[in-house]
Amino acid sequence: MEKVAFKMKLKPGMLEEYKKRHQEIWPELVDLLRCNGISDYTIFLDEETDTLFAVQRLSGHSSQDLGNEVIVQKWWLYMRDLMEVNPDNSPISKNLQHVFHMD
Repeated sequence: MEKVAFKMKLKPGMLEEYKKRHQEIWPELVDLLRCNGISDYTIFLDEETDTLFAVQRLSGHSSQDLGNEVIVQKWWLYMRDLMEVNPDNSPISKNLQHVFHMD
């Protein structure tokens, strides 16, 4: 199983709403992620820079590969006021290079 990480940018002052929306994440979005082999999905925040750091375990696609799915596009639209986004409302994200792991 592969592990990937990427970062995104939260707009200043949006942390509480971001957390609220993720606490209420849509079940159909969770189902889509799981059906595509995504598990152990965690998002951290660097409060000094408002940088979100996400980690996923994959046995299929990354969440970053599901942009053609209608539910993903709706989620992006729902989240665009909280994050820096591309013209298609997808979060601006940058993949991070794996440099160390310890079990």
